Formats: sequence, structure tokens, C-alpha cells
Amino acid sequence: MLLSVVVSAHRAQGYLRATLESVTGQSPPAGSGTAELELIVVGPPDGGPEPAVARECAERDPRVRVLLPAGPWDVGAARNAGAAAARGTYLLFLDGDDLLLPGAVAEISARLTEDRPDVLRLGHDRIDWWGTVQPGDAFPAARKQLFRRAFWEARRLRFTEGPYDDVVPVHRAAFLASDAGTLGSLDRTCVRQRLRRAGTFATTPGRAHFAVIGAYERLTAETGGDPRIPAARTAHLTAVLDDPGRIVPGDRAPFFRAAGLPGRYTAHRTRRTAAAGRARARAAVRAGRKSLRARMMRALYRADLHRPLDPSLAVYGAYWNRGVACNPAAVYAKARELVPHIRGVWVVSSRHRDRMPPGVPYVIEGSRAYWRTMATATYLVNNSSFPGGFTKRAGQIYLQTHHGTPLKTMGLDQLPYPALTGGVSFERVVAHTDQWDFSLSANPHSTEVWDRVYPSSYEQLPYGYPRNDILCTATPEQADRIRAELGIAPGSTVLLYAPTHRDYRKGFAPRLDLERLTRDLGPGCVLLVRAHYFYGRSARTAAGDRVVDVTGHPRVEELFLASDALITDYSSLMFDYACLDRPIITYVPDWDAYRAARGVYVDLLSGRPGDTPGAVATTEGELREVLRSGAWRSPEADALRAAFRSRFCPYDDGRAAERVVRRVFPVSPD
Repeated sequence: MLLSVVVSAHRAQGYLRATLESVTGQSPPAGSGTAELELIVVGPPDGGPEPAVARECAERDPRVRVLLPAGPWDVGAARNAGAAAARGTYLLFLDGDDLLLPGAVAEISARLTEDRPDVLRLGHDRIDWWGTVQPGDAFPAARKQLFRRAFWEARRLRFTEGPYDDVVPVHRAAFLASDAGTLGSLDRTCVRQRLRRAGTFATTPGRAHFAVIGAYERLTAETGGDPRIPAARTAHLTAVLDDPGRIVPGDRAPFFRAAGLPGRYTAHRTRRTAAAGRARARAAVRAGRKSLRARMMRALYRADLHRPLDPSLAVYGAYWNRGVACNPAAVYAKARELVPHIRGVWVVSSRHRDRMPPGVPYVIEGSRAYWRTMATATYLVNNSSFPGGFTKRAGQIYLQTHHGTPLKTMGLDQLPYPALTGGVSFERVVAHTDQWDFSLSANPHSTEVWDRVYPSSYEQLPYGYPRNDILCTATPEQADRIRAELGIAPGSTVLLYAPTHRDYRKGFAPRLDLERLTRDLGPGCVLLVRAHYFYGRSARTAAGDRVVDVTGHPRVEELFLASDALITDYSSLMFDYACLDRPIITYVPDWDAYRAARGVYVDLLSGRPGDTPGAVATTEGELREVLRSGAWRSPEADALRAAFRSRFCPYDDGRAAERVVRRVFPVSPD
């Protein structure tokens, strides 16, 4: 076996799957088999999402092994454990957020066949969270290298414990190979490092980064003061000093002195002060362009920021201020039960104020009351974002509930689709993410995606969606009551048709003759039609005795309970509806266009258990046949739904709202 790839997998849940697939998806070199490569994933022993993702990969590919060494997590120890278990001729160490670029293994194999070096330096680059590709760091410790395993073992090379574990072995290996004439290089870019905004040691500022100084002291001692060390040391330590994700301003001078770097630190400080002044000047110019009323409100808001926080005030918002809905509504209701001393106030836009239920306190977005509430509330709960660009204060607690399981690309994963993001400022998206203290997750798939596309330091809450609690606890009597309120005759078969919007198309235009469908299905069938909320309260769908427009109905969960099956396309409603264990029919006449235009995480048409929720139709004729033939509730469809439900509804037990409230609010123990 030529190559053992060792991946240290810790705190990389949103990135690890792509890392592993970048390795297992490599095309083998010409004339060789898949045995040219093995993948060893080393994860933390206490479980978590990374081992679960690794085991999934191992179940699909026999070349993958998962190691969970005992003891507290340490990156160096993990890499050493992977090296000890390796069987390949060469070792390649990757982090859980690296990518092995397509064709890399074939290129590496060809290069190694030529002269069999002890150490092979690989071309590498970096990509930031905006999708910008940059050259890789030039200093040796940052380079990706292959090591001949026999050489690694004979020279007793090992990663050290603690931060900067790779400084000593990487430099020692390069020095030894260079002296022996067995140091090679491959100019082709083989490894891409995905830079992350948060969640890694490299993005956590603090004095722990002073450890890099000690790492070079240890290297100097072990090599007897190799003359090649000073240049490498200066380059690396300067890079650490200049990285705001590692050394905070107050620690820069002490780091500079401890490192013994040449020159004067005051020069660094002067340049940084000048840059900050220019940034403030630009901000002042932008602020001057705001309207007079907005400036007045902001001035009053800034004054309110000096008021004490109200520990008994929570502010809620949903769907960009459309009223009481979704997960925030369920959290609000449960908070009134468990923490009645916390007063909840909703943010609503002026055009949606008539949606507010009687007796529910609210403020109009942009009003004086809104800004004071945002300045003084201790708790902030939303499934989208609060308007106006508020300043989150120290002591405020922000829960982001989200409003669906991601099927289409979200957050920073939308960067490759600029034509369809409507001028979204991804800088603002990231700044908003930085305000979150908690991010609610409906399932492990969502946790992976949120971690990657909204990179920041919030805590993930894998609790399920509170809005779905009613789907787990509702009685048949409740469903009958909802049907009666909708005017549905007893004994009817009720199909809920709920397509989502298309970024590339304006207006609601279902690719379905609704009246004809109900005629074909007979008098016992009723079709409830719900357009996406982007199209307004009514999509003006065809009406009739058996086609009911329910776009304006305030609670989609009630429509779920009233229906016998869901017909949808790419709507995240399918993941919620799966809680009911009722048939889901995927009607996707424009699958290729949608997938190409926006990108998707789940292949609904694959037919794989866990991906496809039930029967599938790609034309109107196929949909009618699926319904007429009974394929929508066949054993095959039931089996697909069961796997889909297992993957996307593992937390749904009717108690998600309670878990959220008990974690976020000060609930007295029972």
C-alpha cells in the first residue's frame, strides 16, 4: 500500500465529511487498485459528531478505519496514534478541515515512483470562508509533507504534546532528509486548507500561542542548534504575531519581546493604529448617509445602551418580523409556562401587525419602543434576524432557532451562486452569526451544515425543533378539529401541496393543474395548497370545493395534522413532516435546474435510504400515476420514509421546546 492518510478529527463537524470524501474520492493511479490508499480517522474518545461521520464513511468504504484513542484529546497524540496504526509506505497528515484536491493521489504516486524520497513537500493553498483561494504559508511548519513511514519510525519522529505539535517533527524530518539528499518537492497543489473563522485553536486568541516560542526552543535543543532554524523561526513567529486570531493587541508587545524578534514593536503598533483610524473614518462616512430619522433613532438607541439590562425581558422575532410563528413561537409558549417571570415581547413589521394574536405584547420594527427593547432585553430569540443592525451587548443572550433543515445551500455555501443571492452581504451574514450564543439544530445533518456555513463560536443545541413538538403530541381529535375548521368533510383524503420558491423565478406558478389533479383522484380527495411565504398571504391558487388555498393559514403544523400526505419539492417542510410518519411525495419537475442554480445537500432523487423520503415524480403525469396507483403509500415508499425519518428526526419527541427553555432561560429546578 502506497499511502496512509491520517486525519485528526476534532471540532470539525461541519468540515469533516468533505475532508474524508476528498480522500476516498481520489482516482487511483493508472494500473493500480484502490489498495494504494488507506484513510485513518482519529477522533476524540468521548463520542460526538466527528466519530459518527467517520463511522458512516467507514461503513461505505473498507479503506477507512476509525481510531478513538483513550485519554484527553491532543492533536499530537492523535497523529501519533494514526501513524502507529498505518500500513502504507508513506504518511500524510491532514486536519479535519483540509481537502485533498482531485487528482492529488495520482500525481503523488507518479512523483514517488521516480525517486522514492524520504520527505516529499506538497504544493498547498488556503481558502477562506468567503471562497477566496490564497497561496499557502511559506514557512516550513505550515507546509504539507509526505513522510516515508520507515524513515519516520527509524528517526523516531513524533508530534509533541500541546499547541504547535508539528514544529519539531516537521523541521527535523526536513533537515534530516535534506542532509541525506532525500528531500523532494511536488509543485502541484495537492492540499487545500480551509480557513475557519471560529472553533479552532488558530482562531482562538490568547497566550496559549506563546507555545510556538517554546516549540522552536525545543527544536533548537534537539538539533543542537541547527543553523537553518533562525530563519524558519522568524518567519513563523512573525506570522503568529501578525495574526489577530492568535495574539490579541494587549499581548503583542510581550510576545514580541519573548520571541526576541528583530526590530522595534512600536513600528508594528503604529501601522495598526493608522489602519484602525482609516477604518473608523470610512465608518463615519457611511453613517453620514443615513436618513435623519434613522440617525435620531440610533442616537436614542445608543443612549439606551447605557441602561441596565432587564433580566426579565425577552424579545422574539420570526421570518423577518412577520409575527408569532415557527420555533420562536413554540419557545415563547413554553417559556410562559416554565419561566413566567420572563416577559416576552415580539418584533413585528407595521404591515403585519394585524397578525398579532390578542394579548401578545409587541413592538413595531424601527420604532422608539423597538430600539429600547433591543437595548435592554436580556434574551433574544429569532429564526432569522432582527432588523436595523442592533448592537448586541455584553450580558445579552441570543438564541438563533433557524427555520428549517437545510436542503439547499445556506450561508457561506451560497458564495458560488452569486446571481441568486439577491445582493446578500455575506460580511453581514457573518457579523450576524457572531452575535449568536446558541444555534438550534434539528438533526445531525443540520449541525454539520450550520457549523460550516455560519462559522462562529456559538454553542450548538442538538435538541430538535420546538415547532414540531405538536406533531409528536397531537391527538386524532385535534386533527379532526382542524379539518372541520378548514371545511373538510369527514372521511376525505387530504393532500397538502406545499412547494417552495425558486430563486431563479418570480411569483408562484405551480407546475401542476390543481383542478385536474383533484378530478382525476375522485370526489373523496381534497387538495390543500400552500405557497411559500415569500409570495405573500395568498398565492391566488385555483379555488374550488376540493382545492383550498391555505397560504395564509397562520400555522403550517396544523395543516400537517390535517393532511394524510405531503406533496412537495425542495421545501424544508418535508423534514418536519417526516415526524408524523405519513407519506411524502417528492414532485420535482425542475430538479436539474434547481440543483444547478442553488446547490443541494441531499439528493432527493437518488433512491438511497436516508436521501429520498418516499415516492418520486418528475412530471405531472408521473405524479398522477403515483397517486392513482397507490405507490405513494407502498411498502417501498414506507421503507424510504422510515430511513429518512431516522436520519432527520432523531430528536423529535415532543419536548424540544422544554429542552431549549431549560438551557437558555433561568429555570428553577423542579
